[in-house]
Amino acid sequence: MEAEIAVGMRRREAEAKCPTVVTFVADPGAEASRFEPVALAIENLVPRIEVVMPGLVFAPIDGALAYYGGEDSLVDRIEKELDDVTGGGFRIGVGAGPFVARRAADRATIEAPIYRVDDDMGFLASLDIGELGREEMAATFRWLGITTLGELSRLPRAAIVSRFGAEGLAAHQLARGEDRPSHPRPLPPELAVEERFSPPLENLEQAGFAARALANRLLVELAAYGVSPHRVEVEAEAADGELRSRTWRSADPFDDATLADRIRWQLQAWLDHARRDSGPGIRGGLVRLRVAPADVSDEGRQLALHEDAHSAAEAQRSLSQTQALLGPDQVLQARPQGGRNPDERVVWHRWGDPLSEPTRDPAAPWPGAVPSPTPTLVPPEPVVLDVEWDGGMPVQIRLGSRWVPVLSWAGPWRHVGRWWEGAEPADRYQLVTSAGAFLVEVRGGKTVITGIYD
Repeated sequence: MEAEIAVGMRRREAEAKCPTVVTFVADPGAEASRFEPVALAIENLVPRIEVVMPGLVFAPIDGALAYYGGEDSLVDRIEKELDDVTGGGFRIGVGAGPFVARRAADRATIEAPIYRVDDDMGFLASLDIGELGREEMAATFRWLGITTLGELSRLPRAAIVSRFGAEGLAAHQLARGEDRPSHPRPLPPELAVEERFSPPLENLEQAGFAARALANRLLVELAAYGVSPHRVEVEAEAADGELRSRTWRSADPFDDATLADRIRWQLQAWLDHARRDSGPGIRGGLVRLRVAPADVSDEGRQLALHEDAHSAAEAQRSLSQTQALLGPDQVLQARPQGGRNPDERVVWHRWGDPLSEPTRDPAAPWPGAVPSPTPTLVPPEPVVLDVEWDGGMPVQIRLGSRWVPVLSWAGPWRHVGRWWEGAEPADRYQLVTSAGAFLVEVRGGKTVITGIYD
């Protein structure tokens, strides 16, 4: 705080304010593995829990109240189990729905880890409009003089919907205590997707590819019915016959990436527990993986005018299958980054993996960089090119067995390179011929192609 570092600040900005700051990269898979004992402790008392993310779980307790003799007794049992597993540091919110329970948990403390909401409507009415988690809409409400959910709930729903659309409808429903309504439709049981593996999958990387493929298959099949899943049940069968299942929940409909991430996190948690022999997991490898929609809704995002959702889903599925066949490093995505040389201006990562932050800022000036446009093709190794020069000007180049005249050219630009490592200086030229345009370097009397323009 003394260095004025705040949550949400970019890493480079934080490091500029405090060069000694230590950055910890989030690893949701490892967090899911560490959270698994907590989820198991709650699941042993209340079945069919819904994991939102590692560290946040919803437990519907209506069906368990009679068995445990009331809410107080059940909550006390959950508190005791969590205290045994975590040693403290947890917070429990009790409310009529996920939204109220989540806000109640925020108000619990380490000293008083349980916060019960007896009057749900009164509690909702007292919440600040920012609790909706939609900053832009909340700012508009404040400008209109609406600062609490109680004030929002008293406004006509039709007026809110006409101004804010589906997002405003969801906000008004929450303000009135109507947690996200699900509209389940009678779906055929075969919409649950399943895959069997022989030999069993024994590492997380293999399981991750399987998770991505199944997530894509499920969403493609549900899209034919015009619905998206808000809850899915992940079921895994181990080689020793043990079955594990877990339900994951999302306030918004799952897409390919988020659903695949949740399945992979859960598989990592089970695999890690089996490896450590510290609890139920997947022992001997994964022989079957099943993903079933538990709650669907026809509330989806609005497509763009020229967007073809079906083609996009088919492309995603094809890429998943190609990656599964060829290997994780054979299907890659490119992202621009800063650099002076064409081969430095792109960072590659596996398709489907989270985008990594560029190590070099593409918006930086980069003096000495090759002038625009950037070559569309960069050979992995420089290709020797025969060039005929006349008085320092390129006249023609040799392509295969024929000589092609140079129609226009630009340069030279001096490229010094890493002189401290013994790299020789070079002169760069852009050459345009009837057969194409090339970026070349002249170094030590030899000309090489370092880029090809489209």
